[in-house]
Amino acid sequence: MSIITKKCELDSAYVSSVLGSADDNLRVLNNRLDADLFARGNVVTVTGPDYEVARAAKILDELEAIARRGHAVSTDTVKHTMDMVAVEAPQSVSAAMAADIVKRRGKAIRPKTVGQSEYVQAIDDNTVVFGIGPAGSGKTYLAVAKAVQALQTKQVSRIILTRPAVEAGEKLGFLPGTLNDKIDPYLRPLYDALRDMLDPEMIPKLMEAGIIEVAPLAYMRGRTLNDAFVILDEAQNTTPAQMKMFLTRLGFGSKIVVTGDVSQVDLPHGQVSGLRIVRRILRNVEDIHFADLGSKDVVRHQLVGRIVNAYETFDNKKAAEYEGME
Repeated sequence: MSIITKKCELDSAYVSSVLGSADDNLRVLNNRLDADLFARGNVVTVTGPDYEVARAAKILDELEAIARRGHAVSTDTVKHTMDMVAVEAPQSVSAAMAADIVKRRGKAIRPKTVGQSEYVQAIDDNTVVFGIGPAGSGKTYLAVAKAVQALQTKQVSRIILTRPAVEAGEKLGFLPGTLNDKIDPYLRPLYDALRDMLDPEMIPKLMEAGIIEVAPLAYMRGRTLNDAFVILDEAQNTTPAQMKMFLTRLGFGSKIVVTGDVSQVDLPHGQVSGLRIVRRILRNVEDIHFADLGSKDVVRHQLVGRIVNAYETFDNKKAAEYEGME
């Protein structure tokens, strides 16, 4: 390992965005990189191991490219970029954030990580896509954004959003109210995503016209879904039979996105998750893609990604212990 020094020159128009207010972003870089970064004017001098200096230079390039695209470069942006960037990254982080999916009242919805960008591209390229990943990785939110985009560009004539009505420790029969009252809490996250992408006053009109449908998975049985963008959310809570039933609803001119987190199965003990086994069944079928999102794609609080990693480590250790007992 050799210690080197490299000077990285930033465009003077974007240097304040890259370094952050009162150099907040520069402090994050210094705290998280095994290198020393010192800024004078628009030149950042980086000293450290050669591999870490190369990584720091690439991070600075990506942050400047993000700023050039008109995106804010916050300390969270810096942390996400650092998590994703390797010296030989397969895709530019700034390119991952380039394409807006949906815009509403000045707010743009777009991928925020390379993994999310690849997931969105897979939705464009395939008829059926499985988005599998932890909470906060954007799998459902981006799928809804792509559905709204497809509706607005007339690629489909309707959107169908569905979830299995299964939650930990609860059954519909024990909840108060009418059937709609009982179902509503299960579907609320899908309504919330729609409200971020469409004017709230438009949603009831679109639902009344049948252009947008939000319904429990049980309502899909016996139907053929033509000319639709169909999303099955929380798919880890489907049985293998329910998964097969749903996938065989696919009609002409339609696209299906299935999202779920195999680490959060709420099915009764002993029941197998349809999402856990579907990859083995369909992995070699053309026009079906499995997109794996991970802790690096979590765009909530930074601590969420560390929590996800800790649970994955614990679950892997527990699985290894069980295998040793057999």
